[in-house]
Amino acid sequence: MWRDSFRLQLFCLLMAVLALVVLVHNFFQLEHLDDDTVSGSNWITENNVQHSLSQTTKTTRKPYCGYTQQTLSKREQAEQESLLAAIQWPKPPDSRIAFAQSTDPTHSDFVIVKPSRFFKVGDQLEVLVRMKDFQGKPKKYGGDYLQARIHSPGLKAGAAGRIVDCHNGLYKVFFTLLWPGEVKVSVSLVHPSEAIQVLLRLREERPDRVYFKSSFKSGRYSETTECNVCLPGDLPVCNFTDLYTGEPWFCYKPRKLSCASRISHAKGGYLKGLLTQEESLFFQSDLNIKRPILSSGPDSVIVKPKAFTDSSSMDRAEDPTASPSGYYYEDQWRSRTHWIHNFNKSDDIIKCLQGKVIHLFGDSTIRQWFEYLTAFVPDLVEFNLGSPKNVGPFMSVDLKHNILLKFRCHGPPIRFSTVFSSELRYIANELNNIVGGRNTVVAITIWSHFSTFPVEVYIRRLRNIRRAVIQLLDRSPKTSIVIRTANVQELGPEVSLFNSDWYSFQLDSVMRKMFSGIAVHFVDAWEMSVAHYLPHNLHPNEIIVKNQIDAFLSYVCPLQT
Repeated sequence: MWRDSFRLQLFCLLMAVLALVVLVHNFFQLEHLDDDTVSGSNWITENNVQHSLSQTTKTTRKPYCGYTQQTLSKREQAEQESLLAAIQWPKPPDSRIAFAQSTDPTHSDFVIVKPSRFFKVGDQLEVLVRMKDFQGKPKKYGGDYLQARIHSPGLKAGAAGRIVDCHNGLYKVFFTLLWPGEVKVSVSLVHPSEAIQVLLRLREERPDRVYFKSSFKSGRYSETTECNVCLPGDLPVCNFTDLYTGEPWFCYKPRKLSCASRISHAKGGYLKGLLTQEESLFFQSDLNIKRPILSSGPDSVIVKPKAFTDSSSMDRAEDPTASPSGYYYEDQWRSRTHWIHNFNKSDDIIKCLQGKVIHLFGDSTIRQWFEYLTAFVPDLVEFNLGSPKNVGPFMSVDLKHNILLKFRCHGPPIRFSTVFSSELRYIANELNNIVGGRNTVVAITIWSHFSTFPVEVYIRRLRNIRRAVIQLLDRSPKTSIVIRTANVQELGPEVSLFNSDWYSFQLDSVMRKMFSGIAVHFVDAWEMSVAHYLPHNLHPNEIIVKNQIDAFLSYVCPLQT
């Protein structure tokens, strides 16, 4: 009897000791989990199953680089490889080309193929661009980045062209003639092929050339550390990887404060001295950045009206991927893929948006939509949320017509001045919290702040957003979802290294491919900025924004035709 009692007491004692050990171990783990000082990351797989990649409390290797160690399904891997292959850019035959042998827009020229032929509205116009170097010698390889448009200044008309690289120093540009009258051709060299190779190198080797920072605070004590998608070195890091999307984000751990004390995110700055002396010659505003290429003959053609045709349908294109997607006429954008109504009066916008909730997600270029609508519609009054200027979140309300308009910036990387940590939200997570329905409108843009990173980072973000979009449409098919594309901007030697149109063009191409075949609509801000007569600007002029809003609202409230 006493033996049984002794065994029972011994068993209870052992269980108590074991429980104490487990308690101490869990406390130790919890203490360091609060600090998020790990060398790995929490990763979300395709099925949203969370896997711990590392639970060590010391940084024993370089911090996790999210774009190099993704866990992709076979389908995701195949798609990523296909996307990267689609945006591969031609390379010069030699990795080191002397400046004198690089593309010179002044020596280069273009000719209109058969300029004297009879042209009518709807015809194709072909232009041949011939590239030469600074010695006047013809280029023998491609890879230059060009932009081209046709325009009639008196009519305030314009359209973008489709450029084909022949890989031998020649480029063909195709335009669809969409209005009658004298139509001029303009071609510009944005970057020579030699500069593109430098941009490629920077994108792959120096994703840290824009750096970010976070502030940590406890009481009166505060620290600021550097942050990014991937951090070099072996210093302890705070792991702020999103638990739902798996989007990686890290900050160096403060010396005295815990990771949980982070209060804000901000742009840190831009690295200098990224180029060699020879490379810098490829980035000169007055020589080879967005410089015009002139015609060696006529630079315009006369276009006759198309006879016996209903003028309202002569510019239509059945293919939703038609090039160009639209054109300006009398400063109004006419889409070739859907009917656009001009919302010239605030009452027109109110009638369209009455009873609706409009969510705008993205960067400062879609914040322009929020600012335009709030300023243009008198009854739409901004509600002061106490948010930092130009950062948000922002909200405007029209109580009379039951309209709610909201803007929120996308999650990091984002180069805003200061964003409160509590307001750092990923678009995919926000979409998952939207019920949706016929009175819900969502508009998204995301591109500019990803230009300094390898394209895999951008593909991952779009993959998460796309999944959330599909889920939202599955549960609420009547939800209106619109994607605003990227746009061109003014470029100089420094801006080109961080936000070149070439970077934006590549990302925009990826985005269009990833969202093709999904029930979303596109506002083609790219062509709307290329085709317009105003100078390029990261934040387009109000007349261009107005045309973007008309296209956007025409999807929300389509004309009955």
